[in-house]
Amino acid sequence: MKHAPSTRLFLFAGLLLAFALALFVSPFADPNPDGLNRVALDEGFAQTETDHRLSDGPVADYAVSGVDNEWISKGLSGVIGMLATFALGLALFALVRKRREADPAQARGEVA
Repeated sequence: MKHAPSTRLFLFAGLLLAFALALFVSPFADPNPDGLNRVALDEGFAQTETDHRLSDGPVADYAVSGVDNEWISKGLSGVIGMLATFALGLALFALVRKRREADPAQARGEVA
């Protein structure tokens, strides 16, 4: 009898795929302005744009500051973004799980 793949294996495979996509595909992202920037350029109000506080951050403009190779810089920024998103999701799931374990009656829908 075959067993279904475990959740950990599924999670690991998904992370590996996301890592590969972030590292190897993100450098090929379209360099043209996205929708909001394109509208700002077309409508003539792009010149009023101001930088935000994180515009000089470590991964601003989808690039890692201090890395001279553009391809590697974009790939690393994709990996950093993927890891940050995974960490945030993992923290949220852990919080929900902890809350459910704290009050099992409430998790089952029982009223006190």
